Amino acid sequence: MNAMPSFAGTFRIALGIGCDRGTPQATIASAVAGALAAAGLSDARIVAVASITLKADEAGLLSCAAAHGWPLHFYPPAELDCVQVPHPSAIVRRHTGSGSVSAAAALRAAGAVSDSGTELSALLLEKHTLRGADGRNVTVSIARCVDRSTPSPDHS
Repeated sequence: MNAMPSFAGTFRIALGIGCDRGTPQATIASAVAGALAAAGLSDARIVAVASITLKADEAGLLSCAAAHGWPLHFYPPAELDCVQVPHPSAIVRRHTGSGSVSAAAALRAAGAVSDSGTELSALLLEKHTLRGADGRNVTVSIARCVDRSTPSPDHS
């Protein structure tokens, strides 16, 4: 039996979301709820949602973010492809131009990417996938927002 992760303390999170074209809001909301449950987190911690520019007109994603009042950010494929992620995908790269959408977008929106690299420790949930009853696929990643105003112990 797998134990649910426990994230104590007060911190903010960013979600990265990738989805099939035409994915309804309800399927995206269900995937987000499942990801938050898997990570043991509340939606009250969400301060940003991000995806790839190819999804900037994705009605289900736009309406899901708007319904919750979450700021939505989109990043170009080349910018996401530069983000170090644990498991880039050749299939995702073939379809989007980036080896990662959800994890890279979450890390970018969380401020975990800088000139010195990617803080992979900020990635709280690499990928939560859902195939909805409508047959549409959604992937959600969660990253802890990084406060760059305070130097980390190894970067002082």
